[in-house]
Amino acid sequence: MSIRHGLLALLAERPMYGYQLRAEFETRTGSIWPLNVGQVYTTLQRLERDGLVEPADTVGDADDQTAVYQLTETGRAETEKWWSAPVTRHAPARDELAIKLALAVTLPGIDVELVVQRQRTETMRAVQQYTRLSRQADESNDTAWLLVLDSLVFAAEAEIRWLDHVEARLARAARTGASPSGAPSPAAPTTALPSPGRPGAATTEKSGR
Repeated sequence: MSIRHGLLALLAERPMYGYQLRAEFETRTGSIWPLNVGQVYTTLQRLERDGLVEPADTVGDADDQTAVYQLTETGRAETEKWWSAPVTRHAPARDELAIKLALAVTLPGIDVELVVQRQRTETMRAVQQYTRLSRQADESNDTAWLLVLDSLVFAAEAEIRWLDHVEARLARAARTGASPSGAPSPAAPTTALPSPGRPGAATTEKSGR
C-alpha cells in the first residue's frame, strides 16, 4: 500500500500536521493498516524533499512535529495522477504463505497437509471476524470501512480456494509420483507475469523486492 500517495490524498483535502494525517488515515481505513507517527514524518520529509509538500503555517520550527504540511502544485498534480491511473501489477509482493508452502513441499519431514489444514482454519477464522465486523457497521455512515472489510473478506476467501487447490495439486502429484520440487532449471529463462496492458505478453522478470 502506498503510504506516500495516501498522505498526498489526505493533504489534497486540507493542510494537516503529522498526527492529524495518521489519525485521518487510520480512521478512514478502519485502522487495518496502523501507521507509526515516525513513519508518517519520515514520509513527509521525503515528500518535501521531492517537492510534493511544503510546510504551511507552523507553531514551531519547520522540522518540528507541530509543522502543518500542504501540497505543492507538483504534489497536487501527482495526487491527480494517482487517482486517474489504475494500480498496476508489477513483480508480485512476497507472500509469506506461498513461500512457506513452496518450501514445505521441498523439505523433508514437513507435514504439508497439516500446514494447509492449520492455515485454512486460521483463514476461515479471519473471514468470520471480518464478516462479523461488516454486520456491525453502519451501511449509511461506514462506507469506507465496509469497502476495506469487503476487500479483506474477498482476499481471505480467495486464499481458502487456493489452499483447496494446493491440496488437489499435491494429491495429483502423489498419484503420479511427480517430484514436489517444480523449480525451473537454472539455465531456463524466467518470465514475469503478462503485462496488464498486453494480454499474453511476457517480459523479462524484474528483480523482486
